[in-house]
Amino acid sequence: MKTIKFTKMQGIGNDYIYIDCFKEKIENPEKLAIEMSPRRFSVGSDGLILICPSKVADAKMRMFNLDGSEGKMCGNGIRCVAKYVYDNILKKDRLDIETLSGIKTIDVFAENGVAKTLSVNMGAPEFSPPKIPCAFEGEKMINEPVDINGVSYNMTAVSMGNPHAVIFLDEIKSLDLENNGKYFENNPLFPEKVNTEFVEVIDEKTLKMRVFERGSGETFACGTGACAVVAAAVANGISKKDTEIKVSLLGGDLYITYSSDSSIYMRGPAKTVYEGEYYLCE
Repeated sequence: MKTIKFTKMQGIGNDYIYIDCFKEKIENPEKLAIEMSPRRFSVGSDGLILICPSKVADAKMRMFNLDGSEGKMCGNGIRCVAKYVYDNILKKDRLDIETLSGIKTIDVFAENGVAKTLSVNMGAPEFSPPKIPCAFEGEKMINEPVDINGVSYNMTAVSMGNPHAVIFLDEIKSLDLENNGKYFENNPLFPEKVNTEFVEVIDEKTLKMRVFERGSGETFACGTGACAVVAAAVANGISKKDTEIKVSLLGGDLYITYSSDSSIYMRGPAKTVYEGEYYLCE
């Protein structure tokens, strides 16, 4: 029976199975994501990420959700990819990683030769509805009322290489995302579905969020989601540019800065959990 080697990694609880495609050949990553991701029945994760050779960067990231769909970008995932590359392939303090959302630059902060904390230039947020994509007819969708399963929410739409809907609420602890998240994910405003962030404002420098990711459901963390939340907070006059904002998620904290040059920087940890071999299903 054929086996493949994998590494389990996590960034503040957003856990993926990582496969080193410098060494392994994966024929059908969509099927493998569905096979390996279920908890209790398999390895268990939020999805599958391939670390591949690149002709234009130090490495290439491909990420697949629980349902096998391929995503363009994952903020926690790319920090883990950079950590793996630094720890195992290429000792560079600044790495370029190719993604479907373009090449991202990551600064690595290591201790004793092991990457601990990483800062990613996530690029500029996109508010233009056609580029999100979002079927909103105005120039930007900022704090607009939307009916979700019979309830009105004020929504801000933004892309961080993937589509996000950000909703500011008085409190988020009582949200029943397990039963209601699908109504946000499949809203007809978003032809490619959407990641939805629910945000409680503690103060202008501290935000709490929960996230329902398209193709995966509620997760402990979402890096692109945290960036989208800060972009939306600035657009709504809640937070300011050039200020590091702490975004608290179920799995831990990320530190996000929306700079005056329009780039968003994300700083946070990445951790290797374990390595293993997986027996492929026949």
